[in-house]
Amino acid sequence: MGIQEFNTLVVHSAEGLRPFAITLTRDREAARDLCQETVCKALTHRDKYQPGTNIKAWLSTIMRNIFINDYRRDERKRLVFDAVQYAARNGSPTAFADSGIRLQEINRALYGLPAIFKQACLLYLQGYKYQEIADALNEPLGTIKSRIHFARKMLQKRLDR
Repeated sequence: MGIQEFNTLVVHSAEGLRPFAITLTRDREAARDLCQETVCKALTHRDKYQPGTNIKAWLSTIMRNIFINDYRRDERKRLVFDAVQYAARNGSPTAFADSGIRLQEINRALYGLPAIFKQACLLYLQGYKYQEIADALNEPLGTIKSRIHFARKMLQKRLDR
């Protein structure tokens, strides 16, 4: 299958995914964004599609994975924000101030990591999976796992001081 033929097939097949996107997001704008991101990812990873298989199923899987990853990423951000809000509402002013100071310590420790570890660690904390990080940084999966492991150890050591 040629590139042009594949691109046409993806674009035409993706039009039928809009209802699935709306079901996932429950928002027309977010669904439109999800469809666009799905098409972009499918076109980028066309080598992973096996001709003769169900393209709609392949695109649906891509869409579902994008949605899940975005949800997880947003959930992590929400958890940090909720913890700070909770401390502000229910804790003493001292506890709230301490949580802010601790957050600053974490940021300092994180951004103080050597660049080779920081980059992989930041992507991981943003909700990306190991394989996505490996693809983005063009590194082997084992290397990324190792870097994140060592970054955690360094952060733990710095924060225990």
